[in-house]
Amino acid sequence: MRLPSVTRIILLASATLAMPAAAQQRAGAHASAPYIPGATWERRDPAAAGFDPTRLTEAIQFATQADAKAPRDMEVSHYQSFGREPYGQGIGPFKPRGEPTGVILRGGYVVATWGEPDRVDMTHSVSKSFLSSVIGVAVDRGLISSVRDTVWKAMAPIYRLRLEAPSEPGTTAGESYFLDPFATPHNREITWDDLLRQTSDWEGTLWGKPDWADRPSQNPAEWRTRKRARPGTTYEYNDVRVNVLALAATNVWRRPLPEVLRDDIMDPIGASASWRWFGYDNAWITLDGRPVQVVSGGGHWGGGMFINAWDMARFGLLTLRRGMWGDKRILSEAWVKMALTPTGPQPTYGFMNWFLNTDRKWMPSAPPPNAFGHVGNGTNLVFVSPDQDLVAVVRWIDNASIDTFLGKLLGAVVK
Repeated sequence: MRLPSVTRIILLASATLAMPAAAQQRAGAHASAPYIPGATWERRDPAAAGFDPTRLTEAIQFATQADAKAPRDMEVSHYQSFGREPYGQGIGPFKPRGEPTGVILRGGYVVATWGEPDRVDMTHSVSKSFLSSVIGVAVDRGLISSVRDTVWKAMAPIYRLRLEAPSEPGTTAGESYFLDPFATPHNREITWDDLLRQTSDWEGTLWGKPDWADRPSQNPAEWRTRKRARPGTTYEYNDVRVNVLALAATNVWRRPLPEVLRDDIMDPIGASASWRWFGYDNAWITLDGRPVQVVSGGGHWGGGMFINAWDMARFGLLTLRRGMWGDKRILSEAWVKMALTPTGPQPTYGFMNWFLNTDRKWMPSAPPPNAFGHVGNGTNLVFVSPDQDLVAVVRWIDNASIDTFLGKLLGAVVK
């Protein structure tokens, strides 16, 4: 389907969606209070928001033309990439994705949109930023006393869901009834901080996926035999370990994590009711007498957050405002500061999935070193630039084109 001209989109926004004069007066009267959208989102003309309209149009046209090359059917895309790994079969839901899409915010106001911002699509590893945020709420509330604590100490027995008793109970005699993801001496040393920073080197299998099978090394002989690195010393991006963190967080909250996210983050920031957070078909436990699905931290093997661009923009604005939404504190300043602190073995990574522009190594064309982003396969990006008071949601852009797009976008900011 041919997309409408981006130039036409922005001109229409300028002509019909500019902020009403009365709203401008209200904004001027409360200039000291950052704007936070309510149920509806106020818009501003690009020029009034400090953009060169022509350059902004060029940046957005670039994004729409840099459509990701992978198949739009996410299940087909999986089997052309991660599905080729050992134990790579999908075990969670996939959904075909839509057109290249984006939302640009300046000062919290909508400046431009393109594509299908209302469409709910997989957001892959941007899910990890939602996962780390519900852990942040747990820390803020004292459910986790410190991210430096070892995780195993907070774990109650984890009982996998059984829909029926074994037909021959004696055949399982002597086998543990419980999942124990921190049973080994190595895993008992792992802290919450190690899992949040992907420096745990956790060993084991969860939901049928061995840790070594995610992005396996080129040497199969070492998949099961290599010596483990001391937790905190080596960075490795690994979705099995992310899912271990999701299981541990579910155990601490004693609730499904989508409920926590809804009640403590998404509803307070005015998100829609259309997002969903899925786990795998086999990732069910019995928790306080009820079946609970443990969510996944991304679309690796399916699942993760399915969300529209508007809700991604709200989350980006929350992180731009360092956990504040109007006069309400959602995430503590201390938590946001930790999330934005570079990881020793990987300085461009904070807590999952806060990618940092430390020394401009992550995104060289994004001048502010304090810029950061929530990133997932697809590519899905929530880019945040505090110096420009800017949030950009960019969906389904070719990964190799992101840096060029950001350079064009930030080059369009003239005041």
